[in-house]
Amino acid sequence: MRAFVTLIERLDHCRGTGERLEALVAYFNKADPIDAAWALQVLLAKRRRRLITGRRLRQICLAESTLPEWLWEECYSHVGDSAETIALLWPGDGAQAPEPPPTSAAELPLHQWMEQLLPAAASLDGEEQGQAVRRLWQGLEAPQMLVANKLLTGGLRVGVAQGLVVRALARLSGLEESLLQHRLMGEFSPSAAAWNALLATAEQGQVVASRPYPFFLASPLETDPAAEAPLPGAPQDWLVEWKWDGIRGQLIHRHGGTFLWSRGEEIIQEAFPELLEAAAALPLGTVLDGEVLVWLPGAPHPAPFAQLQRRLGRRRPGRALLAECPVALIAYDLLEANGVDIREQPLSQRRCALEALLRQALQASPGPAAGRLKLSPALPLTRWEELEQQRQAAADHGAEGLMLKALGSPYLAGRRRGHWWKHKREPHRLDAVLLYAQAGSGRRANLFTDYTFALWNGDGELVTFAKAYSGLDDREILELDRWIRSHTSERFGPVRAVEPLQVFELAFEGLQRSGRHKSGIAVRFPRISRWRRDKSAAEADTLDAALALLDGERPATAEERPCRA
Repeated sequence: MRAFVTLIERLDHCRGTGERLEALVAYFNKADPIDAAWALQVLLAKRRRRLITGRRLRQICLAESTLPEWLWEECYSHVGDSAETIALLWPGDGAQAPEPPPTSAAELPLHQWMEQLLPAAASLDGEEQGQAVRRLWQGLEAPQMLVANKLLTGGLRVGVAQGLVVRALARLSGLEESLLQHRLMGEFSPSAAAWNALLATAEQGQVVASRPYPFFLASPLETDPAAEAPLPGAPQDWLVEWKWDGIRGQLIHRHGGTFLWSRGEEIIQEAFPELLEAAAALPLGTVLDGEVLVWLPGAPHPAPFAQLQRRLGRRRPGRALLAECPVALIAYDLLEANGVDIREQPLSQRRCALEALLRQALQASPGPAAGRLKLSPALPLTRWEELEQQRQAAADHGAEGLMLKALGSPYLAGRRRGHWWKHKREPHRLDAVLLYAQAGSGRRANLFTDYTFALWNGDGELVTFAKAYSGLDDREILELDRWIRSHTSERFGPVRAVEPLQVFELAFEGLQRSGRHKSGIAVRFPRISRWRRDKSAAEADTLDAALALLDGERPATAEERPCRA
C-alpha cells in the first residue's frame, strides 16, 4: 500500500507528462503482478463499486472526534471533499482511535487492501463498521489515509489519461500500444494471471471472443469563416456522413458468441435483443462499429433520442416496448472481417467491405431482422461551399450534424486529431434567469458554480427550466460568486435563492417533454454560452419559446417578444 500511495503522490506533483510516465514505469517495474493489476484497475478507473459513502465516513470520524459537527462542516466547506477532510483532521483533533493492529496496515500490500481489508470493513454494520474503519485509519499518514478513504468511496481520481498508462505498459513490456489498448477493453478482473496475460507476447496473448476494439473518436471541427476550405485536400478526399444522435456501439459476431458493447465499455446486448438476432446474418468473425438508434419500420429517419432513452437501463425490455421503440444499428465501419483485424486498412477499403457485407447479410436474411442493420449513408459533397448547407439539414434527418472522415485514414484508438472530425449543427439557445445557486466541489468548493435557471410562463412567473455547471471562465465565476452572496434572498440548506436579475444565454442540444420537471421539459446537455449583461430579466425567454423549439417551430426573436415591465 505504501508504494502505491507514493505513486499517487508522485503523479499528483509531477510537472509534466514525461515525469508521470517515468513514475508509472518505475512502479509497475517493481510491483508484484497482483498489486500491479489492482493499481492498473484504479488508475484506469475500471468499474469498481463504492464500498462506503462519504457521508458514512464522516459519521465514523465524528463519532470519536472532539470537534463539534459545525466546525467539521466548516472545514469540509473549505476542503470540498469528505475523504480529504478526514485525512487532514484525524487524529489531530484529539480523537481516541482504537488500538493499532500489531502490523501497520500501511505496510500491507495493495491487493490485500483491495481484496480483504476494505471489503471486510464495508461488510459490517453500525459501530462494528466504525471500529473497523477507525482501526484501518490508525497509524496511517495523511496521504495514505486519503487514498484509503478514496478507495472506500470509489472516488479516487488520479488525473492520468488512459493513453499515458498504456504508454507506460508499452515501454515496460515492449508491446505495441494498440495491442495493449485492445486487451484492456471490456472486463478486467485484477489478478496476477490477468496482469501476465496483459503483458504476454502477441503470440501468447489470449483472444477473448467478447473483446471489442478501442473506439476511434472524432475531434470537433471549428471552421474559420475566412478559410477557403475547412479541411486539407479536396472534398472528394473525405467521407461525409450524418452524425447520429444515439449510442455508439460495436456489434461483435464471433465463434464465442454475439456481443454488443457501448463506448463506455459496457455489454448492452440484453437491452437490445433485436440486434443480436440481426447479427446472426453476419459471417463469423465480424465486428461492426456504428450507432444504436430507435428507427421505426418504414420511417425515413430515426426517432429522437428521447425514444431511445426509454430503452436504456432495461435489461430485458418487454414486448410492448420492443414494438414501440425498435432499434437499428447504423453501421459506419467494419473493424474485423472473417476474424481478421482490418483496422489498419484505409477507410475507403473498409467502407467498400462494409457495403458488400451488409448487402450479403440482407440477401442471406431478407426478413425484418436484416433491416435492423443499416448502412450509414455517404453524403454527396463536391464543393466545400456545400458543407454548411448539409450541416444545417442535419436536424431534418434526425442527426446532430456531420462527420467528416479522411478516406485514407486507418481506424485508430482514442481521439487523434486530423483524421475524423465532427461538425455539429449550431445548438439551440434561450435566455434564462438565474434563480438558484449551489457551491461546487473539489477546488471550487468555496464558490457558487452550480446554477439553476428559469423561463417565464404565461402567467408572468419564472419556472425552473435547466441546471448548468459550465460555460463561465474563472473571472466570471468569481464575479458571479460575489454577486450571489450579496443578492441572496433565501437559503435552503446548501442552496441559495437569488434575486431574479441576472440573465444568461443557455446553449443545449435538444428538448423533450417530461412529466418529472416543473416546466414539463427536459433539457439535453445545457451549458452557459454567455452572460447577458445587456438584458434585463423581463427580456428573458418564455416556456412558449422552448416549446416552439421542441415542436420544431421558430421561436420569437427578442424584438418580437413582449417585454415585461
